[in-house]
Amino acid sequence: MSLTIADIQAPIAAEMNRFEQTFKDLMKSDVMLLDQITNYIVRRKGKQLRPMFVFLTAGVCGTINDSTYRGAALIELLHTASLVHDDVVDDSNYRRGFFSINALWKNKIAVLVGDYLLARGLSLSLDNGDYDLLGIGNKAVRDLSEGELLQLEKARRLDINEDVYYEIIRQKTASLIAACCAMGARSVNATTEMIEIARLFGEKVGIAFQIKDDLFDYGTAEVGKPLGIDIKEKKMTLPLIYALNKAARSDKRRVINIIKNHSDEPKQVNDVISFVKESGGIEYATVAMQNYVQQAKDLLYKLPASTYRNSLEGLIQYTIERSK
Repeated sequence: MSLTIADIQAPIAAEMNRFEQTFKDLMKSDVMLLDQITNYIVRRKGKQLRPMFVFLTAGVCGTINDSTYRGAALIELLHTASLVHDDVVDDSNYRRGFFSINALWKNKIAVLVGDYLLARGLSLSLDNGDYDLLGIGNKAVRDLSEGELLQLEKARRLDINEDVYYEIIRQKTASLIAACCAMGARSVNATTEMIEIARLFGEKVGIAFQIKDDLFDYGTAEVGKPLGIDIKEKKMTLPLIYALNKAARSDKRRVINIIKNHSDEPKQVNDVISFVKESGGIEYATVAMQNYVQQAKDLLYKLPASTYRNSLEGLIQYTIERSK
C-alpha cells in the first residue's frame, strides 16, 4: 500500500507542526492589506513537500536545529514568491483550485506581494547570519528564473531537444528541491561531500517530479491542471519531444503547426495528445522518470540509514505516484 503524506511526515511531525506556526508568524506584517493577502496564502498552503525535504535531509545528516527551521522557512518563502509571480506571468486565475493573488488583487499588488516574500526570506537569513543557506537559496532562484526564460525563448521557436528540455527542468523545478536538500544538510553542519550528495539527490527527485507533471498533460485523472494545458501554452515536454523526434517529416510539420497556430482549439490539442500516445511518448517518459528515481535512490543510500532516510525514500515514491 502506498505511503500517505502523514506516514512520510511521521519522523518530523512535531517539527512540521512547529514550522507551520513559525511560518505563519513570519508572514505577518504591519500593513493591513499585506496581512490580509499573506493570511490568504497561508490558509491555502499546499502539501509543504519542500519543507519536508529540508527537515528529513537534516535528520538524515545530523540533528535538526533552529537553523533548519530558518532554512525551511526561506525555501517556502522563495517558493511561494515564485508561485505568486508565475501566476502573473501566466495570467492564471487559479492556484490549487483557489483564486490566485493576481485574480483577487490584480497584477500590480501580486507582483509587490511576491517581492515582499522574497525580501522577507532575505532578511530572515541576513538577520540570523545564515549566509550559507542564503547562498543556496539565491542560486535556486537564479536557476529558476533562467529556466523560465529559457523555456519562454524556446516556446517561440519550438526547437527544443532533450538536452535543452532537461536543462530547463533542472533549473525550473529541480533546482528548488535540490536547494531544499542541500539546505537541510548544511543546516546541521554536514560534510561538504554529504551536502553535495543531498543536493544531487534533490535534483534527481526534482527532475522525476517534473516528468511526472508532464505526463499529467496526457492523462484523464483530475490532477489540478487541465488536460493538454502544456500544449496550449506551447511547452515542449518530454513525451512530445520524443514523439516529434520519431515522427515522419510531414507529421512533425503538422503537429508543430498545430502547437504554433491552433493550440487554443480543443480538437487540435486532442489530436496532438493522440499523436503523442500513439508514438510511445508516454512510455518513453515513464521509463525516463523511473531512471531518475533510481538515480535518486542510489544517492540516498549513500547517506546514513534512519527513519528519516526511509521517509525520504517514501517521498520519492509519493512524487511519482501522486495523482496531482
